[in-house]
Amino acid sequence: MAEHHDRSGRRLVLLVPYLWLLVFFLVPFLIVLKISFSQIAVAMPPYTPTFSLSQGWDGFVAAFRQLSFDNYVWLTEDDLYIRSYLSSVWIAFVSTIITLLVGYPVAYGMARAPSQWRATLLMLVILPFWTSFLIRVYAWIGILKPEGLLTVVLQTIGLLSPDEQVRILNTTTAVYIGIVYSYLPFMVLPLYSALEKMDASLLEAAEDLGCHPLKAFWVITFPLSLPGVIAGCFLVFIPAVGEFVIPDLLGGSGTLMIGKTLWSEFFNNRDWPVSSAVAVILLAVLIIPIVLFQRAQQRAQEREAG
Repeated sequence: MAEHHDRSGRRLVLLVPYLWLLVFFLVPFLIVLKISFSQIAVAMPPYTPTFSLSQGWDGFVAAFRQLSFDNYVWLTEDDLYIRSYLSSVWIAFVSTIITLLVGYPVAYGMARAPSQWRATLLMLVILPFWTSFLIRVYAWIGILKPEGLLTVVLQTIGLLSPDEQVRILNTTTAVYIGIVYSYLPFMVLPLYSALEKMDASLLEAAEDLGCHPLKAFWVITFPLSLPGVIAGCFLVFIPAVGEFVIPDLLGGSGTLMIGKTLWSEFFNNRDWPVSSAVAVILLAVLIIPIVLFQRAQQRAQEREAG
C-alpha cells in the first residue's frame, strides 16, 4: 500500500509540470497555429478561421483537407521577414558572446571570493530583478541619449568637448548594451553555479606540477565550467532572439528584429494570420537551441551522477 502511494505521489509531481506546459504553452501555441492558417478579414477578430468545430467534425476534416499555407508562403516572398529573422539571430548571437565575455570574469571572481562574501555578491547580481524590466530599459535612455548622463560624464572628465555628444541611442550598439545589461544575470548565475562547485585542489595540483595558471585555466577550469557556459548562452540567446522592448526603446526605427516586426504586423497592420505565422516560425527557429540546451543539461546531470 505504501509503495502504491509513493508511485501515485511521484506521478502527481510529474503531472504538475506537464499540466503547466499544456495550459500555458501547448494550448496557446495551438491557438496561434490555428490563426496562422486563417485569412485576414475586416472584422473583430480580424481573421476568418480556417478550422471551426461549429460545423462538426466533418467540417473540421474538410477544412484540414483544404489547408492553405498562404501566410507562410507570404513570409518567403517578402524579404522583410527573412532579414528580420537573420538580424535577430545575429544580434542575439553577438549579444550572447559579449554577455559571456563580461559574465565569465564576474562569475569567476564570485566563485573565488571568500565564502562569507559570496552570498552578498550573489544578491547583488540578482538585485536588478527586484525592479521593473521596463524601468531599467528606460533608465538606459537617460544614460545613452545625446544630452544624457554618459555625455555629461565624458564632458566632465575631458574626453569630450562641451560641444560634442555621444550618439549611441537609436543604434544597434544601444541594443547590444541593453541586451547584455538585461540578460547578464542569466549568464552569471549558471556560470557561478558551475565554477563554485569546482574542486580547487585540481588547480593546486596543476600548479605543483609546474602548469602555468593561464594554461591551467584553459585545461582545467574552463572545461569543467562548460555546462554553465552552455546553459548561460542558451538562457541569453533564446529570449534575445524574440526581444521586443529593448530594440523598440533603444534601437529606434532603424533596428530590424523579428519581435518588432511581429508587433507591427499584429497591432499596426492588424494582420493576425501573418503575425501568427511569424510567431510559429520564430518558435520553430528557437526549438533547435532549446533541444540542444535540454540535451546539454541532461548530459551534465548524467556526468554529475556518474
